[in-house]
Amino acid sequence: MRNAHKADDDSVGYARTEYQGEIAVTFVARHALWSDEQRDAAARLRRIVEEKNLEVIRLAFPDQHGILRGKTIIAAEAIASLESGCSITTTMLAKDTSHRTVFPVFTSGGGFGMKEMEGAADVLMVADPTTFRVLPWAPATGWVLCDLHFGDGRPVPFATRGLYRKVLDDLSGRGHDFVAGLEVEFHIFKLDDAHMRPEDAGQPGTPPSVSLLSHGYQYLTEQRFDQMEPVLEILRRDIVALGLPLRSVEVEFGPSQCEFTFAPKKGLEPADNMVLFRSAVKQIARRHGYHATFMCRPKLPNVFASGWHLHQSIVSRASGENQFMAKDGSEPLSAFGRAYLAGLLDHARASTVFTTPTINGYKRYRSYSLAPDRAIWGRDNRGVMIRVLGGANDAATRLENRIGEPAANPYLYMASQILSGLDGVDRKLDPGPSADTPYETKAPPLPKSLRDAVAALKDDPFFREKFGPEFVDYYTHIKNAEIDRFLSEVTDWEHREYFEVF
Repeated sequence: MRNAHKADDDSVGYARTEYQGEIAVTFVARHALWSDEQRDAAARLRRIVEEKNLEVIRLAFPDQHGILRGKTIIAAEAIASLESGCSITTTMLAKDTSHRTVFPVFTSGGGFGMKEMEGAADVLMVADPTTFRVLPWAPATGWVLCDLHFGDGRPVPFATRGLYRKVLDDLSGRGHDFVAGLEVEFHIFKLDDAHMRPEDAGQPGTPPSVSLLSHGYQYLTEQRFDQMEPVLEILRRDIVALGLPLRSVEVEFGPSQCEFTFAPKKGLEPADNMVLFRSAVKQIARRHGYHATFMCRPKLPNVFASGWHLHQSIVSRASGENQFMAKDGSEPLSAFGRAYLAGLLDHARASTVFTTPTINGYKRYRSYSLAPDRAIWGRDNRGVMIRVLGGANDAATRLENRIGEPAANPYLYMASQILSGLDGVDRKLDPGPSADTPYETKAPPLPKSLRDAVAALKDDPFFREKFGPEFVDYYTHIKNAEIDRFLSEVTDWEHREYFEVF
């Protein structure tokens, strides 16, 4: 065996290639991390990098919040390390939404109870070549999504893309695939002041000052669309160039609010599309003098809350047949679909921390607001949590879950849906009748706050079993750190309420 490079150079994972005789055995090969499809995609990646003269490649992984993190590597070095991995610190997994490290990483076990996570040690980002793209807005730049692995090849248990893949593998073992379509609302504003003075820096820093692109309220009117068309066209062009399955670009009801919808895709693809879409929109908008936000309800006058409606179905791997589709004209769903729907309702409260993971997102759950406030379903009714679309012999039959906020981590959102739905199937649950008056029908209320949602998750043994106690404890620790920071702040409401009266 010979040593190819210095073992102490951790910038790209140089030491992850071993030699047996004259044959190189890479980290990917040694641990059988790539499928045949990924190996073929890696060959295409190398060819595209050469043909397009790409200069850098961004290696990114989705963190616990669904935010992309990673490194930008010179193209030649990225290609050379494609199968050996790229090192990145484990502290990326220890941060809340202010990017503060909320675990004691320099104690025994690093706060995770794992030797591999202590001392801000490294893990390896291993590229998934099937996700490779050339970024249309960044010159000579490639991009590839990665998975996280320890040095012995094991997947990092706190990496949410890997967790979602495991759920998909279990679903595949049942002979099924998960199909999801995305319907995402968000806001785009004109960037007036980015607040880049040193005193504006912090964790978090001063948010930008913005102004509207439209007054809103004229839902789906051509006039409002034309007002926002210049920036929407910039986004549309680059989103299509990325290869994302864009279906429609719409203006929503609120000021400076819009909605993009995407064609249904199987498995990992819709979740990968969501993290890339959000990151792309923010990057493209900023380069053109705009600020895009997927925050549910910005604190701006007259601005409306945004939601993320997840359309989902289960299809047979063998035949491709939609398992939700009813054969009997009297029912909107098959028996499988009804039981799956019942599972979503049964676990709605405990799964809300995955569908609505921010403190801000719970300000959207209001009665008579086109957003749900209780775990209930209905046929083509936009006031319910689960809207059933389709009918007998309609291959497009699906469930639209209207609970989510656009800031949700898509891997956790989708994984929680599959697990909840299949539990309903296994237990043969009944969702009850359709609710025609969703804000008056008695049903379990959704959590009123992130604190309530975290408590609901901790009280539910189901997700603790399915996701594993280590992950649930890890995720709720991060969420509680965010909540504690919020509760320590003195708000405008408190100052108004108490400063004069007492």
